[in-house]
Amino acid sequence: MVILIKVIQFLLSLSILIIVHECGHFFFAKLFKTRVEKFYLFFDPWFSLFKYKKGDTEYGIGWLPLGGYVKISGMIDESMDREAMKLPPQPYEFRSKPSWQRLLIMLGGVMVNFIMALVIYTGVLYAWGYEYLPTANAKYGIWVTDSIGYQIGLKNGDKILSVDNEKIEDFHHITSTLVLNQAKTIQVQRDSVKLDLQVSQDDIAKLLKAPHFFDARVPFVIDDFTKLSVAKDAGMLSGDSIIAINDQPFRFFDEFRSQLQTMKGQTVKVTLIRNSKPLEFTVKVPETGMLGIAPVWDYNRFFKTNSIHYSFLKSIPAGIKRGFTACSDYLKQIPLIFSRKTKGYESLGGFYSIGKIFPGVWDWQAFWNLTAFLSIILAIMNILPIPALDGGHVLFLLYEMVTGRKPSDKFLEYAQITGMVLLLALLLFANGNDVVRLVKDVLHK
Repeated sequence: MVILIKVIQFLLSLSILIIVHECGHFFFAKLFKTRVEKFYLFFDPWFSLFKYKKGDTEYGIGWLPLGGYVKISGMIDESMDREAMKLPPQPYEFRSKPSWQRLLIMLGGVMVNFIMALVIYTGVLYAWGYEYLPTANAKYGIWVTDSIGYQIGLKNGDKILSVDNEKIEDFHHITSTLVLNQAKTIQVQRDSVKLDLQVSQDDIAKLLKAPHFFDARVPFVIDDFTKLSVAKDAGMLSGDSIIAINDQPFRFFDEFRSQLQTMKGQTVKVTLIRNSKPLEFTVKVPETGMLGIAPVWDYNRFFKTNSIHYSFLKSIPAGIKRGFTACSDYLKQIPLIFSRKTKGYESLGGFYSIGKIFPGVWDWQAFWNLTAFLSIILAIMNILPIPALDGGHVLFLLYEMVTGRKPSDKFLEYAQITGMVLLLALLLFANGNDVVRLVKDVLHK
């Protein structure tokens, strides 16, 4: 069920983004009386799932969910319709329109995607506001969840004070600040000692692959159980607080997990608190070193979080600011992706990675936040000056407007083919990374 919910959210978000993007092209094409032959959600090689024709335009849904398209008459696009381009230009065709009109038609999708992101962010802030955990309020310190954290020098219980001596207000912005600013140091408090931990370029490269390498440390309270849970079978309940194993006391989930890893195959005594009373259970630890317990991870239960609520008028500038910040942060990531030092390209992901970021339960706030962010990504990726993308067409149009010379149809045709090959290679590379991640996830389970 969790996987199904993730898939449905991903497909719904993708469909919204594609339709809105193509509507941008469609709007300007119609505005300048340019014929649109097709408007498709998803691609339709060989056949379509649904289609109907109204006027000059065929509307439909393809079977291949890799994107969507509008086919505009007189334009060299992914359809590679060479025969139509051999005929004399018609007044309703893209190639017959002034360069500034063609430019707006090509920019339409990107413009609408970016505007939609700002509108969504505004709506989210108005409907739900913004809640976050102040870094100073993470009173139990951090739990290091990935080896890269230990390599940097972090330890469970460290309290992060600043990054490059700059305080980070939002606890969950620490990692993005480290990566996007390519930070050199992290200041932490360990017990009563302040430490300066060095961060290298190699560390930044690894953080791109493991962005969630720590979390806020919380007291250990049982939230739920896995399907095969020896803890549940033994009689433990949600809400129980486990405080000791074999009379060795602890307070946090990471301490509990570390102790269990040394007790595989052993029968142990687990002490917990239920309704303010201590109880003891005897369980045999499986060879996995896990009892099948999920801890409570509700920050509101353990920390004082900050909530900001917006009136409708105040949500507009706040939503616009959030959209521009998200855009700026993503633009900072692009050089890291192509850098040989950071090797960010190794962290590229395809459909599996994108689908995985959606929550396993239906959460409209998370859905719209992710859709807004993906809309910005789609806008930025499409405006890159790569042939076959909107940005490639824009680049050639700007060349024409500056020089007064239009690239030949043959050049545009070869550029389109080259761009499609590059995009296919990138698609295969990103989804190849996903296959590797999927295999690792399956083996880990």
